Amino acid sequence: MPSPTKATPTKATPKRNRGPAAGPDNRRALIAAAREVYAESGLTVPFSAVAKRAGVGQGSLYRHFPDRTALAVAVFEENVGDLEEYASAEGRTIDDLLGRVVDQAIVSTAFIELITADLHDPRVVPLGLRFNGVVSRLVDRERAAGHIGEHVEPEDVALATGMLATELARADPAQRAEVARRARRLFAAAFAPR
Repeated sequence: MPSPTKATPTKATPKRNRGPAAGPDNRRALIAAAREVYAESGLTVPFSAVAKRAGVGQGSLYRHFPDRTALAVAVFEENVGDLEEYASAEGRTIDDLLGRVVDQAIVSTAFIELITADLHDPRVVPLGLRFNGVVSRLVDRERAAGHIGEHVEPEDVALATGMLATELARADPAQRAEVARRARRLFAAAFAPR
């Protein structure tokens, strides 16, 4: 009697380990995943959920971001870079900047809490300096064009954006658009030439 034929087991193709070459892609994937995970669930979600969403191991997560603040800094580095590029375009106004901050804050509310928890953290300070540079250039441009009053200082606009971002982070998601609209209206009145 012939012996039954044994099926040849098929080997699953192992995922190729790209080693250090995967670092930049993993970092980008982790930042994107963090934006999604924390926008959906806030800061209560386990840190490991970010790695899982990104499709990378926890070791990779901790190599790039040893703690939540490091991850928040990475998110805000991208946000500040976006604001620098956006505000550099001719014709951009302080109200345009506030609108862009609203767009960023709505999807980064959990990170706002992390960043504002310790503004003196050496990882956070450079972000504030870069943002203040964006604000200063816009204030100079707006003042020269007569769109804002001489009484408006860059620190006033930076304070306004911080207040706006914080209020958006605390607001019920369904109310954020209205909070942003009201705050922008107040700031426009406060910054107007007198």
